Amino acid sequence: MAYLFGVIAFIVALMVSVVLHEAGHFLAAKRFGMRATQFFVGFGPTLWSRHRGETEYGVKALPLGGFVKIAGYTPLESIAPEDEPRAFYRQPAGRRAVVIVAGVVMNFVLAFVLLVVLAMAVGLRTPGTGTTTVDAVSACVPARPQSACVASDPPSPAAEAGLRAGDKVVSLGGRPVADWEQLRRAIHAQPIGTPVPIVVERGGRRVELSVRPAKVGGGPFLGMTARVTGQGYERLGPMGASVFAIEGIGRVLGGIGTAVADLPAALPRLFSPERADTPGGQVGSVVGATQVSGQIFSAKDSWRDRIALFLSLVISVNVFLGALNVLPLLPLDGGHLSVLAYERARGVVMRLRGRPDPGNVDLAKLLPVTYIAVMLLIGLGVLLILADVFNPLTLPR
Repeated sequence: MAYLFGVIAFIVALMVSVVLHEAGHFLAAKRFGMRATQFFVGFGPTLWSRHRGETEYGVKALPLGGFVKIAGYTPLESIAPEDEPRAFYRQPAGRRAVVIVAGVVMNFVLAFVLLVVLAMAVGLRTPGTGTTTVDAVSACVPARPQSACVASDPPSPAAEAGLRAGDKVVSLGGRPVADWEQLRRAIHAQPIGTPVPIVVERGGRRVELSVRPAKVGGGPFLGMTARVTGQGYERLGPMGASVFAIEGIGRVLGGIGTAVADLPAALPRLFSPERADTPGGQVGSVVGATQVSGQIFSAKDSWRDRIALFLSLVISVNVFLGALNVLPLLPLDGGHLSVLAYERARGVVMRLRGRPDPGNVDLAKLLPVTYIAVMLLIGLGVLLILADVFNPLTLPR
C-alpha cells in the first residue's frame, strides 16, 4: 500500500507540475488579451469539460500532461477573421516572448517554493559523524555497489568473520582506528582476498577476528556500516531557505547537465547491471520516476526522510521540465523562443539596410527539423521507458 501511495502521489505531483507549466502560458496570454480557447488536463478523449467565457476547461482520459490552445500560436493555424487581431503571431515580440517563457518560469518557481518548504518545514538533514561502531552487517557481497543481495551472492567478509552490530572496531590490519575516517582509510589499504586481523570491543572485552576483504566496485569491501551519531534535521529561516533554494536549483541544473552529457555513452548499458554506475545511466523516464517514488514511500525510513526524498524528486522533475523546454528545438518552448529571436534579429538587420521587416518566419520550412526533433525525443523516451521496465533503477540502500 505504501508503494502504491508513492506511485499515486508522484502521478498527482507530475500532473500539477504540467498543469502549472501550461497555466503559465495561459495566464500570460490572457493578461495580454490573446484568445485562449482551451485549457485541458491530459490528452485523448474528453471526460469532462465546461466553457467559462471564451475558454473551454476540461479533463481528458490520458493523464500524460496537459495543454493550452492559444489562437494563432503559429501562423500555420487557421483562425477566424475576428480573432486575427488577438492571434498570438500578431502580437509584439516582447509579449510573445513572455507567453513562451511563462511555462518554464512556473516550473522553476514551483521548484523554488518546494525547496523553501523543504528547508523551512521539513528541515535539512545533518549527516552526523560516523563512528567505528558497527551498525549493521551485510549478508552478502553484492554484484555491484548498492545492489540488493540475491541467493547466488557469497557471504560478506564481515559476516564470515563474525562481526556483529554493536561491535566497536579498535584496529584493522594492525592499524589502530579512532573514528570512521581512519577506519575507512584502513579498509581501503587492505589487500583484497587476503585475511587480515580485525580487533573489536564486544561486551567490555576485546575480541580478535580475521576478515578477508572482497572486491566490489573496484575497491575492498567488508560488508559493514558504521553507526552515525548527531544525525538529524535542521530547519532554516526564510532568508536561509531562499538562499538554499537558489543554490539547490543550481545544483540540480548542474547534475542534469552532467547526466545529459554522459547519456550517449551510457545508452549501451541501459539494460546491463552497470546501468546506475554512471550519471547518464541514472537518467530515467516518467515510469522510472514513478517507481522511485513508490520505493521512497515503502522504505523503512522516517516520515521526514520519505517526505524530503519525495520533495527532492518532484523538485528535480520540475527543474528538468524547465531545462528541457528551453532547448532551442521545436516544438519545445525554447524552439519557439529561438524562432522569435531570429525574427527580431532579422528585422533589425533589414531596417539597418533600409528594407521592410519581413515579419514572421515561415514555420512550414522548419517542419522537417521539427519532425526529426520530435522523433528523437519520442525514441529516447521509449528507450528509457523500456529500460525502466526491464532494468529499473533502485534507491541506494
